[in-house]
Amino acid sequence: MADNGRTVDASWDAAWRSAAAKTAEGWNAEFAIPLASIKYASGDARVWRINFGRSRRRNLEISYWSGPPATLYQVSAAGTLSGLDVAAQKKRLEVVPYGLTQVQEGTEAKWELGGDARFAVTPQTSAYVTVNPDFATIEADQEQVNLTRFELSLPEKRPFFLEGNEQFQQRIRTFYSRRIADIDAGGKVLGKQGPWTFAALDVASPETPGARASNYGVARMQRDILGRSNVAAILSNRRRDGVDQGAVEVDWTLILRDTFNVVGQVVRTHGPFDRGTWAFFVRPSYDSSTGHFHVRYTHLGERVADNLNAIGFVNDDDRRELDSAASKTVWISSGRAEKVSYNSNYNVYWSQKGVLRSWKIDQSLGTDLRNRLSAGFKYTEEFKRFEKDFRNRQIGFSLGYNTREYQQIQVGYEFGRNFDSDYSLVTAKARYKLTAQLSAEYELQRLTRTPDPQGQSAWIHVVRANQFFTKDLFVKMLFQTNSSIDRRNLQAAFVYRYKPPFGTIQLAFQRGTAAFGQPSAQGNTLFLKVTSVF
Repeated sequence: MADNGRTVDASWDAAWRSAAAKTAEGWNAEFAIPLASIKYASGDARVWRINFGRSRRRNLEISYWSGPPATLYQVSAAGTLSGLDVAAQKKRLEVVPYGLTQVQEGTEAKWELGGDARFAVTPQTSAYVTVNPDFATIEADQEQVNLTRFELSLPEKRPFFLEGNEQFQQRIRTFYSRRIADIDAGGKVLGKQGPWTFAALDVASPETPGARASNYGVARMQRDILGRSNVAAILSNRRRDGVDQGAVEVDWTLILRDTFNVVGQVVRTHGPFDRGTWAFFVRPSYDSSTGHFHVRYTHLGERVADNLNAIGFVNDDDRRELDSAASKTVWISSGRAEKVSYNSNYNVYWSQKGVLRSWKIDQSLGTDLRNRLSAGFKYTEEFKRFEKDFRNRQIGFSLGYNTREYQQIQVGYEFGRNFDSDYSLVTAKARYKLTAQLSAEYELQRLTRTPDPQGQSAWIHVVRANQFFTKDLFVKMLFQTNSSIDRRNLQAAFVYRYKPPFGTIQLAFQRGTAAFGQPSAQGNTLFLKVTSVF
């Protein structure tokens, strides 16, 4: 979490242990997070922030020990823990080597060696090194319907990039780790010293059939000011064939009051273009425990994406954009409805020459009932100018049952007009625990377009299943299909964590693995991977 909960990255993980048991009074759960897994200042003068939340599912109760916070992750609303004398961590070096053998249908067997190392310079600063990291067994990106004409941002799943990734989640993303397809070797430093927070990363990417050899580097330095506010700078760059592309930026979060803040960013990109290379935005906002409102102005020069997207992510540039959003949740103390939520968003942007390119209005209304049913309605009206003018419209309905628990079911139906085609989209999602150790998930997306000259109508099916024999011995499976691109992808892994969480033996099978949005091309592949921890 960063910026007092405004940035949250749920993909980060580290070494930790847990146990749970049923008792006569109910159940107990314990979590043990080694101090080596986090960064902190040692000594008894440090005041920690701590909070606890509970969802009591049988009566839909949600409780917080300290709060209620404006968001679930607002650290400033947490309670305080003082007098905790935490000594410096004893283990300063951790090495995680691996060996991998891969047998793919129609090719010769391959052997690989690599590994990661972490060195705790201080309790608050760590250095990381990786050599030939293995990304082959990382879960594939889930297929999804894209009704826009812009590139989708995909989540990072590779372990080397996860820790510290929350520091690069600005609105104008000058570092997007998914631009790096593969790594020969890399290193990074993460830490905090007094009011300063810093992160730096440098990796060498080899030549592959889809890309030439490159070097990627990014560094961020943040300074806490005025209590909970901060200002930061980022330098990012990709060097390929002696050509540099990237950006220099400054961003800030000014928390003027508990409910009022101003966030902003100024970016200067560099690369093959030297005109139209500036970008910036400023956004004042109001937040309470049940509501939000903001207005934002954004400037994106005509060549920002052409320079930046070698290492960053901007799905569209050449904009002078104004947008606002408002949301409100009303909790109802009695009756059938427990809460009602309303969200609205208004957006308009012009080209840098003053030509109207788009306007969009989003409205949504949702409710949770005390009988565990939930329902939602959304409406979108938009204008888009590309090779011609388009008028798009979306109307959607959703219905769910038990959506606060793992075992749940949701269905949705959406229809409207999208870039001169009528369309309908049916969605469904279900999760169920077949036994105490076996869980399964299913997701459906059925898109129909009329007319459909580009063949975008599709059936997308996604199935996940997890069978746990013990918490350290399990089988995980992912199967997904996309009929529009002839993708049928299966991944299954048998995992034994003999030295949890990183000391593992994995036997994995993959069929039809491919990049996101691409047809299945790879034949059947079997992996055997052994990882240890020292």
